[in-house]
Amino acid sequence: MDKATKLNLAALSGVPFIMVLGNSLIIPAFPELQSQLGITQLQVGLIVTSFSIAAGITIPLVGFVSDRYGRKIVLVPSLILYAIGGLICGLAPIFFSDTAYHWILFGRVIKGIGAGGTGPIAMALAGDLFQSGERSEAMGVLEAANGAGKVVSPILGAIIVLWLWYSIFFVYTAFSLPVAVMIWLILKEPDKKSGQQSKEEQGYFTRIFEVFKQKKIILIGTYFAGFTVLYALFGTLSYLSDILEMRYNLEGVTRGAVIAIPVVVMALTSYITGHFIQNKSVMSKLVVSGLLVITLSVVIIITLLDNEYALFSGIFFIGLGTGLVLTSVNTLVTSMASGKARGGVTSLYGSVRFFGVAFGPPFFGYLVGYSRLVMFGSAGLLAILGVLINLFVVRNYLEES
Repeated sequence: MDKATKLNLAALSGVPFIMVLGNSLIIPAFPELQSQLGITQLQVGLIVTSFSIAAGITIPLVGFVSDRYGRKIVLVPSLILYAIGGLICGLAPIFFSDTAYHWILFGRVIKGIGAGGTGPIAMALAGDLFQSGERSEAMGVLEAANGAGKVVSPILGAIIVLWLWYSIFFVYTAFSLPVAVMIWLILKEPDKKSGQQSKEEQGYFTRIFEVFKQKKIILIGTYFAGFTVLYALFGTLSYLSDILEMRYNLEGVTRGAVIAIPVVVMALTSYITGHFIQNKSVMSKLVVSGLLVITLSVVIIITLLDNEYALFSGIFFIGLGTGLVLTSVNTLVTSMASGKARGGVTSLYGSVRFFGVAFGPPFFGYLVGYSRLVMFGSAGLLAILGVLINLFVVRNYLEES
């Protein structure tokens, strides 16, 4: 990559980093938020739910808008909206102390809408800007930035809330605005032919439908793989958070640092993987390999349930498997559609990823009531199904193509 290309990628990599802060930064602050706002455990959970639902609904819609009008014109306002949402949340306890909780929920919805127009659109823009080997490397950098956000956020959140509890909301504004300015000033989006715009707009959904009709096998396989690894990773992290406190009495920054270990592994693996992907066949093999690693990790954990070394080794390798899968899937998805339909395809993928993150913790929390075997077994079964789909269906499709 030349200097200008690296500068573009540096500006773009700030987007997935910021998006990850949405929930991960605030979770360590839950006890303090519950105490300061005088709310129940269910109500504090709604602070995450309001953000997640808004983002999940918004993601597919912004894909259409970005394909129609351009990536930057969606991405920059989304970052500004994300910043405004954080500002509303932070100012609520100062100016509306009696109704601060409701204003915080409102701010989180605004921030969720902004988040819906960030990560997936950044991925689509990277697909527009980078080609061939550079594209896979760019996806590795974006996934590593996403992982870095996951690593930093629980530790950063635990530190900030010790100073002033509502200051944690201002972090979103402080990070978002500089990145929005950088993207607006630095990134040069590929030109579109305006003369054909009206006809192209009319055929937008037809193009999306055609992409899924022609490439439904690989899209289903890659979407499912992305959902599975994030379900397994975040479900495992939520379980890890609980046992670190209950079994090992680790709290605050120390607990956040331990939780960050598998995410560090994921981020490093994502970054390294991006440098070695050469073609779609290799990507498919890495997806299968990553899902196999997760399957074997689950087998180790459920075979030796009471062995601490098996548990933490398994969690380590779940992070490794996730890193192998995500960069490969990101590159495959962005390569499945041209610039005219890429935003829609990647946005749907972004929604699937988001729901994987959303479903992991509550499902793990519910299934652990039956047994840890059932809890980890759910992730293992999904991973095995993902292996079968990508090994026998997707690879055959790629070879025939």
